Amino acid sequence: MKRSIITALLGLILAVTFCLTACGSQSDAPIPIKVLILPKFQVSSHEDKISGDFPGEGQYYFKEYMKDADTYKIPGGHEGSKMYVKDGIAYYVLGEGKINAALSTDAVLDDKRFDFSDAYILSIGCAGSARDTTVMGDVFLITAAIDYDAGHHADIREMENKDREIWFHDEALKKGRYLEMDHKLMDKVYGMIKDVPLKTTAKTRRYMSKSFKGAKWALRDPKVLRGTTVTGDNYWKGKHDHDNALLMVKTYRAPDPFVTTEMEDLAVAQAVKRAGMLDRLITLRSSVNMDVFMNGNTPESLWDPEHSKFNEEDRSEETSDVFPTAMKNNFKAGKVIIDAIMKGKF
Repeated sequence: MKRSIITALLGLILAVTFCLTACGSQSDAPIPIKVLILPKFQVSSHEDKISGDFPGEGQYYFKEYMKDADTYKIPGGHEGSKMYVKDGIAYYVLGEGKINAALSTDAVLDDKRFDFSDAYILSIGCAGSARDTTVMGDVFLITAAIDYDAGHHADIREMENKDREIWFHDEALKKGRYLEMDHKLMDKVYGMIKDVPLKTTAKTRRYMSKSFKGAKWALRDPKVLRGTTVTGDNYWKGKHDHDNALLMVKTYRAPDPFVTTEMEDLAVAQAVKRAGMLDRLITLRSSVNMDVFMNGNTPESLWDPEHSKFNEEDRSEETSDVFPTAMKNNFKAGKVIIDAIMKGKF
């Protein structure tokens, strides 16, 4: 009788142990992520309390997909950022610049609490865009990224020929400083978003017209384009660096023309490539200013608060006015992509 009781108790203990182990392993299973949204900055320091009319890069995405989302702190991630996760969609602010972008992307993808094996990464943000071919409000599908800081740069005052570009290619630095996105994925995504209707503002139209008098390209409506971006850890403007960017795109034989300059895209792509996910990276940038000086502005008039010609109104017209509209344009294109992924169309 005692042996039967002992046997029964042992059986019960084994059953409970098995259940606890199974339940524990089930609850500890990585959370599957289908879409990872990666903006670079957010106006509010607390993304869950976003309010007001002036958005950051990810505000429209956050409001659409992250209501009542679960939050996680990412070890080694960007200070102040949290991972938001809801219904297979994740959102994380990487921080500005190449270093923040690379380290934060790596930290997120390396977090074992999440399963990114089937995830697509949607990297989003604002950018300056190329004169002669783009307008503020355009949305760009980035098909290749170049490191602006690789190679050799010279101050124009040091040059013997002051009419040439001030960037010199170094073949030894090419590896890892130029990346192309997955061609098939880019073709598919572009086919989905190329006709998404975009908007601009009356003030931006007037400013473009005033800055590029008589230029028909400056007066067109914004649209979705595909192109190459030049990633550098600085805000640059001007004819010489515009020519540098054109030379870089030509030198690297990029598949699409130069369209934007920003501070993170190559870094994100590098981190994603090392994680074996480059064939699932989609980058959307929106133009909020141009890569050359507009309306007679100079470096001092835009960036030096002590300069007598400092003009806050010009700064507002060039970037602030179009920014919410441009980021809404970005969201319109991005939403098409996210919804298609979530419906299993990728």
